[in-house]
Amino acid sequence: MISVSRTVSIPDNEVTITAIRAQGAGGQHVNKTSTAIHLRFDISASSLPESYKIRLLAASHHLITPEGVVVIKAQEYRSQEMNREAAVARLVSLIQELTVVQKSRRATKPTRASKERRLASKAQKSTTKSLRGKVRRHPE
Repeated sequence: MISVSRTVSIPDNEVTITAIRAQGAGGQHVNKTSTAIHLRFDISASSLPESYKIRLLAASHHLITPEGVVVIKAQEYRSQEMNREAAVARLVSLIQELTVVQKSRRATKPTRASKERRLASKAQKSTTKSLRGKVRRHPE
């Protein structure tokens, strides 16, 4: 069981994990061992709550294919087990990130004191700027 939150979890049989050979430069070890992990998770066929599925399928994310399958490749570590843990952690963080409900913004009114401070500040700036003009000589 992969725990996404306190109430939501994914059964292990819904996630397909395959060991593949890692890319990039390496020595003798990398050529004969399959340490990278290829994780596939079908959103629409999963047991996630319907609200989660809708949000995930509507999201435009590079890890989600147009068919609604999450594809994660983990090859950061040299051990297969650590790469498996990293792939699962990335899946969980992806689901958590895309299913966060944004807090709705409530419009607020400025307080009376803040309006008065703003007007006082405007008056002060006006006075300062008017004093910057040319100095005129008064005839005596």
